[in-house]
Amino acid sequence: MENDLQKTIPDITNVPDIQTYFVNQAFEFQELMMRYSCAIREVRTKLEVLNDELNIHHKRNPIEFITSRIKRPISIVEKLKRYGVPISVESVEQNLNDVAGVRVICPFIDDIYAVADMLLRQDDITLLKKKDYIQNPKENGYRSLHLIVEIPVFFSNQKRPMRVEVQIRTIAMDFWASVDHQLKYKQDVENPEQISRELKECADIIAQTDARMLAIKEKIYSGSPHTETPAEKLKKLSVPLG
Repeated sequence: MENDLQKTIPDITNVPDIQTYFVNQAFEFQELMMRYSCAIREVRTKLEVLNDELNIHHKRNPIEFITSRIKRPISIVEKLKRYGVPISVESVEQNLNDVAGVRVICPFIDDIYAVADMLLRQDDITLLKKKDYIQNPKENGYRSLHLIVEIPVFFSNQKRPMRVEVQIRTIAMDFWASVDHQLKYKQDVENPEQISRELKECADIIAQTDARMLAIKEKIYSGSPHTETPAEKLKKLSVPLG
């Protein structure tokens, strides 16, 4: 119990005014969340610009819609506890990559890699980590492309590099993930193993549907000379997959 308390509250024995300390921590946390919110706006703007441009040039949108979120304070604390690191404003920025999240929903699988490739080509975007759960799905059937990127955000008196997790998936993948997420909060489920198997089967069916829809799209747009695909370019990036 004492160790948990020490992780939750840093050493404040040398702080003359404890109340002032906690007020300052609250302000610093609020400021950090503001910086993450600004980083989300920067990434969203880049994606919206790309989508608008491609709509003009190719008469179609590779992005159906974009959502974003800031991780809730309780979720931040729980994750820091799981990592066994101090619970402080500094620790959030040092240890967590997914406080700021942007989710990009695309019509087709190849759009996912095309959008990722175009985003990562921008010279102020740094790719820190990638996890391709499309090529290598999770055991439960989850599929999505995850990118941890760093982007500079300009404030009144400084430039700060901020991390944002970008998840890119198809409409079908997003549907499955949303339903799976809701069912995880259902308690006292009978035959949980059977439910897991059925969800995995649904994920596989959705993946087959995505593949068929892509094949239909390629038949419609066939005739163009072959070039290196965005997926092939993405695989060449020397960034850890873990």
